[in-house]
Amino acid sequence: MTEFLVRFFIKDYQVVEKVSVRTAYGVLASMVGIFCNIFLFVVKLSVGFFLHSISVMADAFNNLSDAGSSVISYIGVKMASKPADEDHPFGHGRIEYIAALIVSFLIMEVGFTFLKDSISKIKNPEILRFQLISVCILILSVGVKLWLGIFNRKLGEKIDSKVMMAVFTDSMGDVVTTAATILSLIFFRITGINIDGFVGLGVALLVMWAGFSIAKDTLEPLIGEAVDPEIYDRIKKYVEKYDGIEGTHDLIVHNYGPNRSMASIHAEVPNDTDVEKSHEIIDRIEKNAVEELGIFLVIHMDPIETRNEAILLIRTQVDEIMSELDPHASVHDLRVVAGENQINVIFDMVVPYSYTEEQKSTLQQELVRRLQEIDARYQCVITVEHSYVGGRGDKGDRGDSPS
Repeated sequence: MTEFLVRFFIKDYQVVEKVSVRTAYGVLASMVGIFCNIFLFVVKLSVGFFLHSISVMADAFNNLSDAGSSVISYIGVKMASKPADEDHPFGHGRIEYIAALIVSFLIMEVGFTFLKDSISKIKNPEILRFQLISVCILILSVGVKLWLGIFNRKLGEKIDSKVMMAVFTDSMGDVVTTAATILSLIFFRITGINIDGFVGLGVALLVMWAGFSIAKDTLEPLIGEAVDPEIYDRIKKYVEKYDGIEGTHDLIVHNYGPNRSMASIHAEVPNDTDVEKSHEIIDRIEKNAVEELGIFLVIHMDPIETRNEAILLIRTQVDEIMSELDPHASVHDLRVVAGENQINVIFDMVVPYSYTEEQKSTLQQELVRRLQEIDARYQCVITVEHSYVGGRGDKGDRGDSPS
């Protein structure tokens, strides 16, 4: 069903990098969510009127309020697709994160309300009445919500949408809550023991935690999170595949919404290559990156020595010692100023962000000591930097994402 809806309603559904296609996915997910919740509302309200059941009718209006999550998702996706303007030159993509944050607060509010009701039921147990029609309605609700949740998860993973993942969590919270109610009724029917309040307490805490987790995940790109290692490797390998580029470092990525990123990176070029030729290569990479990676890339050109054997030997010595001392640290921008009695070795040393000042100092001192054992004339001028690549102590170059 999911594939059918995607193929039928979304043109160019495979090109998820396009903003228009991504928006179409979001609109489809929102419309399906609104339809499913209104369907449950109509069914439950009709049965509630027929049975004169206040609880069933109340649950119907709960489904109507659930449609609000899909409405928020729709508004968020549509607003996020607005093109760049004078006040927002990088577009409005972060609005999608804000929409997901609102949905997460709605989930926490539902969990908190359910928590209060559960505590009240534990203190003052209500008389349960097992009605087959009510159980059938609840099972229908579980089925629809389960499908809706999976539907949002599939589409959310395909386009990396936090708001869809939030709606998925909202739907799964309803599934767990309703399933717990069914189990409580069946358990009561079999044993005569009312555990509704205790089951509800556990479910409420689970729902609140899910809402908190979504809020945390959504806030990270808004605050500014570390570069994803996969994105780091993708950009690094893309730049370094061009002839005339010897290496890269200092990658910075700014996230302005899903598939809306700006990045800057330092590209190392041979210092004996004509500047205009290197500049031409850099321009071509920047232009191609927009088309092939969907990233607005700014490249700083760093000239490095590629022929002087004495300098290359020093670079090899520094790299080998650093690798032995700490494989998670690295060196770049190495320059050498040689004299008769002193050789200044100038470079940047990149260490993981978790390093303390003491660890930085110890590593730096040991590196200098080992180099001076090779040649007492070596005088090191070291600038210590952090690695901000997420999920690993990066062996390589620095990458960070401050916004």
